Amino acid sequence: MTTFKNPDIRLDFERTPASVIATAAQFPSSILADVAGRRGGMHGRIAPVKSSMRFAGPALTVEVRAGDNLMIHAAMALAKPGDVLVIDGQADQNCALMGSIMINACKKLGLAAVVIDAAVRDSLELDELDFPVFAVGTNPNGPTKMVAGRIGHPVSCGDVVVHAGDFVCGDADGVTVVEREKIEGLLPLAVKKVEDEAKRIAQIKLGNTASPWLNAALVAAGALQAGETV
Repeated sequence: MTTFKNPDIRLDFERTPASVIATAAQFPSSILADVAGRRGGMHGRIAPVKSSMRFAGPALTVEVRAGDNLMIHAAMALAKPGDVLVIDGQADQNCALMGSIMINACKKLGLAAVVIDAAVRDSLELDELDFPVFAVGTNPNGPTKMVAGRIGHPVSCGDVVVHAGDFVCGDADGVTVVEREKIEGLLPLAVKKVEDEAKRIAQIKLGNTASPWLNAALVAAGALQAGETV
């Protein structure tokens, strides 16, 4: 493994195993967020460039100064196939940090996706390229390439803390992050969640639309008195 004297570039982290990623990738981001305690879902400002985009993989974290993409280029050079670039761009929308040239390179490198808390550009080309890109929005302005940042350190992306190697997935609903140490243990819960939701939808289609937990929850919240129902 390549090592650097600069401690701001760290590559000595464990990635979520490929076998775990392959299994977890079968579940929607919403299911995994639910079984993870209804946490890990990034802020809705980070959305897919195209709603059909979907991905799963281990995070390669990148921190940049707002408006500068130097360290994204460095991260691309250091990434492994299957990695998800998770970029803390400070939620800046004053310029685009990535566009069609960089995203074409990410696809050629075999990366799984780009998740960036900043703007991108060349959105029509990205739509046609059909490589998963989740971003804050678009802006035609280009970035600078002048400021050092960090790679492989914890970042805040979409208001969620992401550690290098964590499991990250995304779909039309957005992006969910689960700690590397936890994701495998949540998979049986995800299976059960999917089964339970399928049963509930089947009941609804038969006309049973009442929520069995609703009255108790309303009483507990003080909206109803004991014995009352809606």
